[in-house]
Amino acid sequence: MPLKDFNETFGSELRDPDYAASYLQYALEDGTDTFLIALRDVAKANGGISQLSEATSLGRESMYKALSEDGNPKIRTIQTVLKALGLRLSIALDKSAAT
Repeated sequence: MPLKDFNETFGSELRDPDYAASYLQYALEDGTDTFLIALRDVAKANGGISQLSEATSLGRESMYKALSEDGNPKIRTIQTVLKALGLRLSIALDKSAAT
């Protein structure tokens, strides 16, 4: 049995803001690289990079570069993308960290 494409399998879930927020939070806990891949997945599921580029007024090429595997977007770019997706960054206390 062939494997389904990731976006075919999880595309509808990633359009749900609650699911997308949880997905991105979990990815961020795994690391920055994982977070950027997850953000790209959410962007693709929500109309694609071109549509997101229009919604954010960021250049399409810049958006592709920022969300690429080698991307290193500024925090402002991430905030702009998240806002266009109806999401935002937040900081929480890590209670498991040693004080």
